[in-house]
Amino acid sequence: MTPNRRKVLSLLPAATVAGIASPAIAQTNPQIRWRLASSFPKNIDIMWATSTSISKYISEMTDGRFVIDTFSANEVVPPFQVLDAVAAKTVEIGHTPALFYFGKDATFALCSVVPFGLNVRQQHAWMYSGGGIEQLQTLFNNFGVVGIPCGNTGMQMGGWFRKELISKEDLKGLKFRTAGLAGTVLAKLGVVPQQIAPGDIYSALERGTMDAVELIGPYDDEKLGFHRVAKYYYYPGWAEGTAMTHLVVNKPLYDELPKSYKVALDVAAAAVTSFQLAKYDASNGLALRRLVAQGAVLKPFPQDIIEAAYAAWKEVVEELYAKNPLFKSIHESQQAFLVNNSIYAQIADFSYDAMMFRLMRSSR
Repeated sequence: MTPNRRKVLSLLPAATVAGIASPAIAQTNPQIRWRLASSFPKNIDIMWATSTSISKYISEMTDGRFVIDTFSANEVVPPFQVLDAVAAKTVEIGHTPALFYFGKDATFALCSVVPFGLNVRQQHAWMYSGGGIEQLQTLFNNFGVVGIPCGNTGMQMGGWFRKELISKEDLKGLKFRTAGLAGTVLAKLGVVPQQIAPGDIYSALERGTMDAVELIGPYDDEKLGFHRVAKYYYYPGWAEGTAMTHLVVNKPLYDELPKSYKVALDVAAAAVTSFQLAKYDASNGLALRRLVAQGAVLKPFPQDIIEAAYAAWKEVVEELYAKNPLFKSIHESQQAFLVNNSIYAQIADFSYDAMMFRLMRSSR
């Protein structure tokens, strides 16, 4: 011990000296056990694995001192009530698509996906390097939670339809399971939008109480068997060019966490986001081949449907801008990012992809 340090210690109370002189100057982090409610059933295994992976990584990074028990949809909380349950401390943390709660505030859709919006790479860049996470915290905090990006499915499909679509007239009266603001857009085209939990979709299609459904993409859609009751599979997914999910954490409880636990949550969520996207990208192409082999009929949306949906979306945006300043502020941020990013993307990524698709077709 140096003379100066010995002199300083001699001036402190004995109890303080004992604390500083102990082998671990920083006190041991507390033992915490939380419950996580997911909006996804276990048979949507990639999404469910997000929750279990978060639990595993958090435990390993904290030497087992921060434990998170995971529960799938309906085990503790219904899929569309995860946010409310976390805010009320029924559970401490949840994994859910924020767009499920757009009925509370349309801005929640901007956390996940909006029609004709960012693609997966653009959303990722906006969230982590364009101020998206910080802007959206205002929204989450308004509802008593902290939001942490956690998972992304990537580009989604347009949906399964029991009958072929010839024009926008075929949409009128169609009962279509979709989520978020896509339903608001489709309602302007005569669709009757439905928001039902993933685990209830197949039976609704089978009974004929639902005419069409959009969920995620080929891998999950195959597992849920949609192709057996609605053979027309449409693209592109104009309503969901990406789809991010979030961890929602009770804010007072989050604020009490040691900084190292907060960092562990951030790091685990970022890792899971990367792994989940990789898993979907690796799985969807093979699943799409199997679906077509089993009789699924791939169809592009008729152009008049795309154009009508885009026009309806612009109307929806104007209406939301007029009544929701937070939505306006954050959506404008996304749109500015989209425009600036697209300048490079169309020169680099788009032209590269088009080149590769042409070369692969010509070499067959």
